[in-house]
Amino acid sequence: MGVEKILDWPQLLKRRDAWRRAGKVVVWTNGCFDILHVGHIRSLGAAKRFGDILVVGVNSDASVRQIKGPARPVVTVQERVEILAALESVDAVVIFDELTPERALADLKPDVHCKGADYRPPHGKPIPEARIVEGYGGRIEFIEFEVSTSTSSLIQGIRGIREGNEI
Repeated sequence: MGVEKILDWPQLLKRRDAWRRAGKVVVWTNGCFDILHVGHIRSLGAAKRFGDILVVGVNSDASVRQIKGPARPVVTVQERVEILAALESVDAVVIFDELTPERALADLKPDVHCKGADYRPPHGKPIPEARIVEGYGGRIEFIEFEVSTSTSSLIQGIRGIREGNEI
C-alpha cells in the first residue's frame, strides 16, 4: 500500500511536469521522519492544505546521521518512506542525501515549500533554501507544530523506560 508513491528523482520530475500541465499546486515538505509520531501526521496534513499534491522529501540515513548524530536514524530510510507513502495526505515520497533541501527544491520547483513555524521570520531560524524558492517564484508557508511532540523526546522516554526510570 502506497509503494507507488515512492519515487526516484527522474520519476518525480516526470510527474511534476504532468502536475504542472494539469494546473496542480505542488507542495513540498521535508525532514528525517525518524519514528513517525502524531506531530508528523498533523504537520503533513497541514502542509497538504496548501495545495493539491504533497511531495515529502526524506533525508537519507547518511544525512540523518550528520544532522542527528551516530545513533540515528532508528528507522531505516526504506521503512520511513514506506510508512510515509501509506499516509493519505502524502502523494509522493522521495529520498534526498543533502543536509538541506536546496538542490531538491531547485530541481522540483514546487509551488509551495512548507517549513515549521520555528523558521518563521522575523525571529525564526534561517532558511538557507529561501533564495532558491523565491528565485523560481515559489512561496514558503509555515506550519505550527507541537513542541511537546518530537522524535528525540520519544527516544528519551523509551530509554528511560528501558533503564527502569520513570518518565
